[in-house]
Amino acid sequence: MYIANPIYDVVFKFMMEDNKVAKAFLSAIIGENVVELDFTAQEHTLRIPKKKEPAEEKTVEEQAKTGESDRCLTVCRMDFSAKIALANDVYKTVLIELQKAKLPTDILRFRRYLGVNYQNSGNVSEKEKVVAREIYCIFLLGYDIGYPANPIIQIVPGATDAITKEKLEILSNEFICALHHRSWIVQIASLKKHHRSDLEKLLSVFDQENQTKNHHIMNVHEEDFPEDFRHIVRRLQMAAESEKVQIDMEMEDDYLLDLQEKEREISQQRQTIAEQKQTIAEKDKVLEEKDKVLEEKDKVLEEKDKVLEEKDRIIREMEEQLKKFRNDSNSL
Repeated sequence: MYIANPIYDVVFKFMMEDNKVAKAFLSAIIGENVVELDFTAQEHTLRIPKKKEPAEEKTVEEQAKTGESDRCLTVCRMDFSAKIALANDVYKTVLIELQKAKLPTDILRFRRYLGVNYQNSGNVSEKEKVVAREIYCIFLLGYDIGYPANPIIQIVPGATDAITKEKLEILSNEFICALHHRSWIVQIASLKKHHRSDLEKLLSVFDQENQTKNHHIMNVHEEDFPEDFRHIVRRLQMAAESEKVQIDMEMEDDYLLDLQEKEREISQQRQTIAEQKQTIAEKDKVLEEKDKVLEEKDKVLEEKDKVLEEKDRIIREMEEQLKKFRNDSNSL
């Protein structure tokens, strides 16, 4: 079956807008049963002009009538308020923060977004306003961070007695859970060699080796996915059949090409600056060597001046002695 490529933000957003799909997807990653989910998208909208030949220029009104006006590319970072079922009819509500990046990204951007959620006074329990919700972080990365053999990395805070090193149970501790967060990192590039579990089989929808000649479309076999996840694959099949999603993927391609070009320009500028700094440093070194040579010359000249001054002094003394000798001889 043909599905839209979820590596694209627009496809992934389309997939996660289905509440049933989002609950199943997030439950699979965090390993807990999400029974209720409220979705809030943090969006950045980028306006990309439609390219036109000069002869094709039209007014805004004409573009609106023909659907040719500039379109907006929406790239999402997602927040979910999730109600999770624990044992014995006990529930907890957490904030799930999901960030997705195709290219290596400044870690400070992830930290900044996480910090926003920590400061958000709305991220509290619905019943007890003074109780802060736990924050779960999910990172879907289009590159690996140095662990190619580990496509899914889970970070779970632990606590031990500082003296005895005894491990402490913290899952129900409000103070620790509110101030320390659990994280899951999915290295999409590393998934192609690993389908060892139901979760890895689900995440294989991101495996870029399934691309067709049209890199917007993936060719997968529905029977390769566990039954509980097949509705997720069918949702991606719907995305592949959506003309709007296809247009948005093309826009995302344009944006990424532009972004990569700018990154290349910045990289070249940095290289040029580095080369200029090296050239300046080499010139400074040459000038420093010249200054040392001049300083040595000045020192030699200064020594010569001292020698000449000493000679002059000796000559003066000898002249005075000679003059005195003559005077003494005349007096005799």
